[in-house]
Amino acid sequence: MKITPELDKGFAPLSLLCRQMRRQTEENGQDIVIAVRRNKGCTATYKTRVFPDGAGHDEENFRFVERMTKALLWVAGGYQIIIAGSELLGSKIKAAYTYGGLRDFDVRFMERVYEETFEVLTCSLEDAPVDVSSAAPIGRHLDGCRIGFDAGGSDRKVSAVMDGKSVYSEEVVWFPKTNSDPDYHYQGILSAMKTAASHMPRVDAIGVSSAGVYVDNRIMAASLFLKVSDDDFSKKVRNMYLDVAKEIGENIPIEVANDGDVTALAGAMDLDDTGVLGIAMGTSEAGGYVDTDGNITGWLNELAFVPVDGNPDAMADEWSGDRGCGVKYFSQDGVIKLAPFAGIELDETLSPAEKLKVVQNLMSQGDNRAKAIFETIGIYFGYAIAFYAEFYHIKHVLIMGRVTSGEGGSILLENAQKVLDSEFPQLAKQITLHIPDENSRRVGQSVAAASLPKL
Repeated sequence: MKITPELDKGFAPLSLLCRQMRRQTEENGQDIVIAVRRNKGCTATYKTRVFPDGAGHDEENFRFVERMTKALLWVAGGYQIIIAGSELLGSKIKAAYTYGGLRDFDVRFMERVYEETFEVLTCSLEDAPVDVSSAAPIGRHLDGCRIGFDAGGSDRKVSAVMDGKSVYSEEVVWFPKTNSDPDYHYQGILSAMKTAASHMPRVDAIGVSSAGVYVDNRIMAASLFLKVSDDDFSKKVRNMYLDVAKEIGENIPIEVANDGDVTALAGAMDLDDTGVLGIAMGTSEAGGYVDTDGNITGWLNELAFVPVDGNPDAMADEWSGDRGCGVKYFSQDGVIKLAPFAGIELDETLSPAEKLKVVQNLMSQGDNRAKAIFETIGIYFGYAIAFYAEFYHIKHVLIMGRVTSGEGGSILLENAQKVLDSEFPQLAKQITLHIPDENSRRVGQSVAAASLPKL
């Protein structure tokens, strides 16, 4: 590793593990295909190479393939994994993806999202699945009077947009992840939309950007409702955005999209280009992608659960129990995690958003301890971009979200660029990193969200 993060000497980038595996198996490797399949037969594949089965590297093979399978599953989403080219690895992955197994959380999450029984299959390399896409155009509709709502874990943003121009925007602090009463969420969303509606003569459409997984505008899974019981989720949460829209007006079209996809859409609209990977660093890490044809892929893009660090002692995510995943690197949790290593003591009575503000205030005062935190996150991010490029064809990376506010965001991006330049020069030529201006960073997603529905 050419650049080691100052505050995390044990960081072991998976992007380098991929490169190492390719080099070590170049002469005598075994080809395999990892595939994940979701609704309507849509399939995403990842082709790689490992050491031959039974050649003394079986455990090393499994550690590598397990991480790549996990990554592909949370990038593309699905309820079925297929391992082609190795019965041995397929059986090990199958044991991991069972109730009570290593990836118990992943199995239950995907079954909830896709409402199908999760399974792992094996087949020969000759019978390996091929990619089946569901890419489709998204947003860019600017006509009429529109509400754009962005539901974050620490604040909610709403914009009133008339013929593509924002006539009103507001940002309100709320605490959805710690509240178990779904009426709290409902009233917060309704209040925001009514406020926006009051600044326009009428409402023609509603667009929503929100962390989580959505199918036909229904909430299938979302960290915003972490404390809500399963019973209340089914009864009051799943159709919440549809129910709120009815209170704004009958038959108003509404479109709900993952906030990462809306980040990517905002970037594609601003850059007037395609191949945009958008990443929102806020309460969690949200990812979204507009492909090189200008479409969204239908992938899950839940980068919070995509591993980026192979260090077995990396911090575990409280929700999934897994280690080394993006949520602990590219969110306010990432900042809070690094604070003690930088010598910054944070008051434990503060909320995560308030702890982030403490660090950002220190950054604004030129505190080198705070600077080291954002430098470390930037180095994480440079290596993570190279790992994401294993799955996405990237021309632009756009970062947004609360963590990127202020000077810290610029330092973060600067260090990510250093990693790409020194470690991945070919990618550095292909990928341009972007950070929007301060206002766009904070409210840009709600404006882009407004463009989601077609009238």
